[in-house]
Amino acid sequence: MLQVFEIIEKLKDILSKDGKCGKVFDKDVASALDLSQVNFATMKNRGKIPFSNILDFCAKKKISINWLLYNQNPGSLVDSTDKYWIRYYPEVNVSAGGGAYESNDEYESLEVPPYFIDMLGGKENLKNIDAINVVGDSMEPTLNSDNIIFIDKTRNDVSRDGIYAFTTNHGLFVKRIQRRVDGKLDVISDNKDYPIQILDKNEVFVVGKVVSSFGMVY
Repeated sequence: MLQVFEIIEKLKDILSKDGKCGKVFDKDVASALDLSQVNFATMKNRGKIPFSNILDFCAKKKISINWLLYNQNPGSLVDSTDKYWIRYYPEVNVSAGGGAYESNDEYESLEVPPYFIDMLGGKENLKNIDAINVVGDSMEPTLNSDNIIFIDKTRNDVSRDGIYAFTTNHGLFVKRIQRRVDGKLDVISDNKDYPIQILDKNEVFVVGKVVSSFGMVY
Protein backbone atom coordinates (compact mmCIF):
# COMPACT_ATOMS: atom_id res chain seq x y z
CA MET A 1 0.00 0.00 0.00
CA LEU A 2 1.12 3.53 -0.70
CA GLN A 3 2.21 5.77 2.16
CA VAL A 4 -0.20 8.39 3.49
CA PHE A 5 1.68 11.29 1.93
CA GLU A 6 1.63 9.53 -1.47
CA ILE A 7 -2.13 8.99 -1.25
CA ILE A 8 -2.62 12.63 -0.31
CA GLU A 9 -0.60 13.75 -3.33
CA LYS A 10 -2.76 11.57 -5.58
CA LEU A 11 -5.88 13.09 -4.04
CA LYS A 12 -4.48 16.55 -4.73
CA ASP A 13 -3.84 15.58 -8.34
CA ILE A 14 -7.43 14.38 -8.71
CA LEU A 15 -8.84 17.57 -7.21
CA SER A 16 -6.54 19.70 -9.32
CA LYS A 17 -7.70 17.96 -12.50
CA ASP A 18 -11.28 18.73 -11.54
CA GLY A 19 -10.37 22.33 -12.30
CA LYS A 20 -12.25 23.73 -9.35
CA CYS A 21 -9.47 24.38 -6.86
CA GLY A 22 -6.46 25.62 -8.81
CA LYS A 23 -3.57 24.90 -6.49
CA VAL A 24 -4.74 22.28 -4.02
CA PHE A 25 -3.82 22.39 -0.33
CA ASP A 26 -4.31 20.01 2.57
CA LYS A 27 -7.44 21.89 3.61
CA ASP A 28 -8.97 21.13 0.20
CA VAL A 29 -8.25 17.43 0.60
CA ALA A 30 -9.74 17.51 4.10
CA SER A 31 -12.88 19.14 2.74
CA ALA A 32 -13.15 16.61 -0.11
CA LEU A 33 -12.89 13.78 2.43
CA ASP A 34 -15.47 15.43 4.68
CA LEU A 35 -12.94 15.83 7.48
CA SER A 36 -12.12 18.82 9.62
CA GLN A 37 -8.69 20.33 9.02
CA VAL A 38 -7.67 19.37 12.55
CA ASN A 39 -8.68 15.72 12.14
CA PHE A 40 -7.03 15.55 8.73
CA ALA A 41 -3.78 17.03 10.08
CA THR A 42 -3.79 14.58 13.00
CA MET A 43 -4.31 11.58 10.71
CA LYS A 44 -1.62 12.82 8.35
CA ASN A 45 0.91 13.29 11.16
CA ARG A 46 0.16 9.83 12.57
CA GLY A 47 0.26 8.16 9.16
CA LYS A 48 -3.34 7.02 9.52
CA ILE A 49 -5.52 6.50 6.45
CA PRO A 50 -9.21 7.53 6.75
CA PHE A 51 -10.46 4.50 4.84
CA SER A 52 -14.19 5.11 5.08
CA ASN A 53 -13.81 8.72 3.93
CA ILE A 54 -11.58 7.66 1.04
CA LEU A 55 -14.06 4.96 0.02
CA ASP A 56 -16.85 7.55 -0.08
CA PHE A 57 -14.62 9.91 -2.08
CA CYS A 58 -13.76 7.18 -4.61
CA ALA A 59 -17.42 6.23 -4.99
CA LYS A 60 -18.41 9.84 -5.69
CA LYS A 61 -15.57 10.38 -8.15
CA LYS A 62 -15.87 6.90 -9.70
CA ILE A 63 -12.22 6.23 -8.98
CA SER A 64 -10.72 2.81 -8.36
CA ILE A 65 -9.75 2.30 -4.73
CA ASN A 66 -7.07 -0.17 -5.91
CA TRP A 67 -5.52 2.54 -8.04
CA LEU A 68 -5.61 5.13 -5.27
CA LEU A 69 -4.27 3.01 -2.42
CA TYR A 70 -2.11 0.45 -4.22
CA ASN A 71 -1.34 2.12 -7.55
CA GLN A 72 -2.81 -0.96 -9.23
CA ASN A 73 -4.68 -0.92 -12.53
CA PRO A 74 -7.74 -3.04 -11.71
CA GLY A 75 -9.55 -5.62 -13.77
CA SER A 76 -8.24 -6.00 -17.31
CA LEU A 77 -5.83 -3.12 -16.79
CA VAL A 78 -8.64 -0.61 -17.26
CA ASP A 79 -9.32 1.60 -14.29
CA SER A 80 -12.58 3.34 -13.55
CA THR A 81 -11.07 6.77 -14.08
CA ASP A 82 -11.55 6.10 -17.81
CA LYS A 83 -7.84 5.69 -18.35
CA TYR A 84 -6.62 2.69 -20.28
CA TRP A 85 -3.38 0.91 -19.55
CA ILE A 86 -1.25 -1.82 -21.08
CA ARG A 87 2.07 -3.35 -20.13
CA TYR A 88 5.03 -1.61 -21.73
CA TYR A 89 8.52 -3.13 -21.64
CA PRO A 90 10.85 -0.17 -22.31
CA GLU A 91 14.00 -2.27 -21.96
CA VAL A 92 12.90 -4.88 -24.49
CA ASN A 93 13.75 -4.32 -28.15
CA VAL A 94 12.68 -6.42 -31.12
CA SER A 95 14.80 -6.97 -34.23
CA ALA A 96 17.91 -6.45 -32.10
CA GLY A 97 17.91 -9.82 -30.37
CA GLY A 98 18.26 -9.98 -26.64
CA GLY A 99 15.83 -12.75 -25.79
CA ALA A 100 12.18 -12.93 -24.83
CA TYR A 101 10.49 -10.91 -22.16
CA GLU A 102 7.98 -13.33 -20.61
CA SER A 103 10.20 -13.57 -17.52
CA ASN A 104 10.91 -9.84 -17.49
CA ASP A 105 9.07 -8.09 -14.67
CA GLU A 106 10.46 -4.67 -15.55
CA TYR A 107 7.39 -3.29 -17.25
CA GLU A 108 5.62 0.03 -16.95
CA SER A 109 1.95 0.87 -17.31
CA LEU A 110 1.52 2.71 -20.59
CA GLU A 111 -1.59 4.84 -20.92
CA VAL A 112 -3.22 4.65 -24.33
CA PRO A 113 -5.86 7.12 -25.58
CA PRO A 114 -9.51 5.98 -25.65
CA TYR A 115 -9.75 6.26 -29.43
CA PHE A 116 -6.98 3.67 -29.70
CA ILE A 117 -8.78 0.95 -27.74
CA ASP A 118 -10.73 -0.52 -30.66
CA MET A 119 -7.50 -0.91 -32.61
CA LEU A 120 -6.23 -3.14 -29.81
CA GLY A 121 -9.32 -5.36 -29.76
CA GLY A 122 -11.46 -3.50 -27.23
CA LYS A 123 -11.29 -2.94 -23.49
CA GLU A 124 -11.54 -6.60 -22.54
CA ASN A 125 -8.56 -7.46 -24.73
CA LEU A 126 -6.13 -5.00 -23.14
CA LYS A 127 -4.95 -7.66 -20.70
CA ASN A 128 -3.57 -9.56 -23.71
CA ILE A 129 -1.64 -6.63 -25.17
CA ASP A 130 2.02 -5.85 -24.53
CA ALA A 131 3.98 -2.92 -25.93
CA ILE A 132 7.67 -3.08 -26.87
CA ASN A 133 10.15 -1.05 -28.88
CA VAL A 134 11.38 -1.55 -32.43
CA VAL A 135 15.10 -1.17 -33.11
CA GLY A 136 16.70 -1.22 -36.53
CA ASP A 137 15.55 -0.67 -40.10
CA SER A 138 14.66 -4.21 -41.19
CA MET A 139 10.91 -3.53 -41.20
CA GLU A 140 10.99 -0.08 -42.79
CA PRO A 141 8.91 1.57 -44.11
CA THR A 142 6.17 -0.31 -42.20
CA LEU A 143 7.88 -0.04 -38.82
CA ASN A 144 10.62 2.42 -38.04
CA SER A 145 13.29 2.27 -35.38
CA ASP A 146 12.02 3.59 -32.01
CA ASN A 147 8.38 2.84 -32.88
CA ILE A 148 6.31 1.31 -30.09
CA ILE A 149 4.41 -1.73 -31.31
CA PHE A 150 1.46 -3.50 -29.71
CA ILE A 151 1.44 -7.29 -29.57
CA ASP A 152 -1.68 -9.40 -29.05
CA LYS A 153 -0.39 -12.52 -27.30
CA THR A 154 -3.57 -14.49 -28.06
CA ARG A 155 -2.97 -14.26 -31.80
CA ASN A 156 -0.01 -16.55 -32.34
CA ASP A 157 -1.28 -18.77 -35.13
CA VAL A 158 1.01 -18.11 -38.09
CA SER A 159 -1.29 -19.94 -40.50
CA ARG A 160 -2.54 -16.43 -41.23
CA ASP A 161 -0.05 -14.08 -42.81
CA GLY A 162 0.89 -11.06 -40.74
CA ILE A 163 3.56 -9.29 -38.75
CA TYR A 164 4.54 -11.23 -35.64
CA ALA A 165 6.89 -10.90 -32.70
CA PHE A 166 8.73 -14.16 -32.20
CA THR A 167 11.83 -15.67 -30.68
CA THR A 168 14.44 -17.99 -32.11
CA ASN A 169 17.74 -19.17 -30.68
CA HIS A 170 19.13 -15.82 -31.79
CA GLY A 171 16.75 -13.55 -29.88
CA LEU A 172 13.50 -11.63 -30.21
CA PHE A 173 12.38 -10.31 -33.59
CA VAL A 174 9.47 -8.75 -35.43
CA LYS A 175 8.98 -9.82 -39.05
CA ARG A 176 6.31 -10.57 -41.56
CA ILE A 177 5.60 -14.31 -41.57
CA GLN A 178 4.01 -16.27 -44.39
CA ARG A 179 3.36 -19.99 -44.29
CA ARG A 180 4.72 -21.98 -47.23
CA VAL A 181 3.01 -24.90 -48.93
CA ASP A 182 5.72 -27.21 -47.55
CA GLY A 183 4.83 -26.16 -43.99
CA LYS A 184 7.91 -24.04 -43.44
CA LEU A 185 7.80 -20.31 -42.80
CA ASP A 186 8.97 -17.41 -44.92
CA VAL A 187 10.31 -14.79 -42.53
CA ILE A 188 10.22 -11.51 -44.42
CA SER A 189 11.72 -8.11 -43.71
CA ASP A 190 9.73 -5.30 -45.35
CA ASN A 191 13.04 -3.59 -46.07
CA LYS A 192 14.06 -5.27 -49.32
CA ASP A 193 17.75 -4.92 -48.43
CA TYR A 194 17.24 -7.92 -46.14
CA PRO A 195 16.82 -11.40 -47.64
CA ILE A 196 13.90 -13.69 -46.91
CA GLN A 197 14.69 -16.39 -44.36
CA ILE A 198 13.13 -19.84 -44.43
CA LEU A 199 12.63 -21.46 -41.03
CA ASP A 200 11.01 -24.62 -39.76
CA LYS A 201 7.95 -23.95 -37.64
CA ASN A 202 9.60 -25.61 -34.64
CA GLU A 203 12.46 -23.09 -34.82
CA VAL A 204 10.09 -20.23 -34.07
CA PHE A 205 8.22 -19.42 -30.87
CA VAL A 206 5.54 -16.87 -31.71
CA VAL A 207 4.92 -14.36 -28.92
CA GLY A 208 2.00 -12.71 -30.66
CA LYS A 209 0.77 -10.75 -33.63
CA VAL A 210 1.62 -7.09 -34.07
CA VAL A 211 -1.84 -5.53 -34.20
CA SER A 212 -0.85 -1.89 -34.29
CA SER A 213 1.58 0.87 -33.59
CA PHE A 214 0.48 4.39 -32.84
CA GLY A 215 -1.62 5.46 -35.80
CA MET A 216 -1.35 2.25 -37.85
CA VAL A 217 -3.19 -1.08 -37.91
CA TYR A 218 -2.04 -4.27 -39.64
